[in-house]
Amino acid sequence: MGRELAVTSPDGKNRTIVLEGSPLSLGRSSANELCYPEDIGLSRQHMAIEPDGDEWTVRDLGSKNGTFLNGVRVGDKRRLKAGDRIIASRVVLTFEPGQTDASKTVFIEGLGTSTPAHVTVATTLETLLKRERKEPGTILAPGANQWSSPITALVRVGRELAVRRPLPELYTVILGLAMESCGARRGVLLTLEKGSLAVQASRGEGFRISTTVRDRVLNAKTSLLVRDAQQDEALRLQVSIVEQRVRTLMAVPLQTDDQVIGLLYVDSPQLTREFTGDDLNLLTVMANVAGLRIERERLVDIEQAERLMAAELEQAAEIQRQLLPAEAPVVAGLDLAGYNAACRTVGGDYYDFLTYPDGRIGIVIADVAGKGMPAALVVASLQAKVQALADTPGDTAAMVGRLNRGMAATCPRNRFVTLFFAVLDPLTGELAYSNAGHNPPFVVRPNGEIALLEGGGPPLGILPAMRYEEQHWKLEPGDVLLMYSDGVTEAFSPEGEEFDERVKDVVAGKRSEPAAAIVRAVHEAVATWTAGHPATDDITVVAVRRTATE
Repeated sequence: MGRELAVTSPDGKNRTIVLEGSPLSLGRSSANELCYPEDIGLSRQHMAIEPDGDEWTVRDLGSKNGTFLNGVRVGDKRRLKAGDRIIASRVVLTFEPGQTDASKTVFIEGLGTSTPAHVTVATTLETLLKRERKEPGTILAPGANQWSSPITALVRVGRELAVRRPLPELYTVILGLAMESCGARRGVLLTLEKGSLAVQASRGEGFRISTTVRDRVLNAKTSLLVRDAQQDEALRLQVSIVEQRVRTLMAVPLQTDDQVIGLLYVDSPQLTREFTGDDLNLLTVMANVAGLRIERERLVDIEQAERLMAAELEQAAEIQRQLLPAEAPVVAGLDLAGYNAACRTVGGDYYDFLTYPDGRIGIVIADVAGKGMPAALVVASLQAKVQALADTPGDTAAMVGRLNRGMAATCPRNRFVTLFFAVLDPLTGELAYSNAGHNPPFVVRPNGEIALLEGGGPPLGILPAMRYEEQHWKLEPGDVLLMYSDGVTEAFSPEGEEFDERVKDVVAGKRSEPAAAIVRAVHEAVATWTAGHPATDDITVVAVRRTATE
């Protein structure tokens, strides 16, 4: 059985990699098969996934920050088993068994159609349409089908398919019309869904279809007829053909004007009446009409779903706005301001101010991996936990540790949260903080000097037993503390250059102005840098300026 890696990249995007025998390396260098240059927590050559006989192993390549397998740091090779979770900085990989095909329709390698024309017939929709143009007044030559003529058949097909039906019902109607048109005893309708064929309707069971037939129908838009499978050298020796007693079969593409969206297959176990070339012509045209109808119904469903989603997102956005502070609190000795803008209708950034009875104030900023509705749902959970755990001021490291355990228990496997939490005493300027994988905030002194608030641990939701440390700093009168999400520093110019360290220059240039002006300046500078292009990530900025003591 094959093996797969479910990979969650630092931006929260997911993909699945099929392991096929070649090793995979991961790191910041472009020489790696899995390359994440934007993740500064990765080493250039960080770790490797390698085959070992029929098994797979993980090995750290001497990285600075380590590779963790199920929470334990990896050194030498470690054998992987199903469900193992590998973490390298902000990249999360899950080792999984390959998926098996549970469909009752199987495609058999090696079945061909290389037999004389009296046994196998091939045509295309384009050929039939050219024939129609050459013979005005005739749609198709009369054939020995269940209806009096192809014209009658197509008129009925047009009427049946003009009725608005849900897709599952439409698939069943199409298959029924196809089988009735040629007197088939069995049939199956399959559509392409994300690159794979999925059964949408069937009559009969245990279909085993040649991969050669499948590929020719899908790739060359060719309709195929096998008059007598017992005379086809590639088919008559197949056990499935013998067991199912298939004697005559047809396979045609479900296609729109320029795209194949699936295939229609019919067969019969008896040879009292073999399928004819006219049957194939009729089925080909029917499949084209059906393909257009399916696509139209899909578009209607998509448009309706998009309208509902837009309405739901607007409601979600309004709810999310209620989770953020309507305005910064007024605190003697401090000037506070915050700003948040989601790159989509809802976002994955969060900030908050928490006021305590003793006069101190808590400040939190967080960024959920990913964007849109999934990230927004995690933000809602995070906000509730922060409000509960930070109800009273205490050790920030202990609070972040409890928050981490709570997020690990409820956070989806492909999500994690970076967070910075601080408690500030406005009278003394004493700042206690803990950082869980978030961008380090910085302080700008009145003279323009810049200091980074360093120290911290990994993001929340990854290692539930992780212990965090509390760090300390003192804000002097006139100091400006700026906290931000990576949507600020990773904003790209039209030339592809990141905003990065320029945020420090912006704040330094506005250090004597109010906190709201500083936040506004950062927002405007990012917008100018991106030349007005839509943001690719959520942007959050929080500024704290300690005012002069009286």
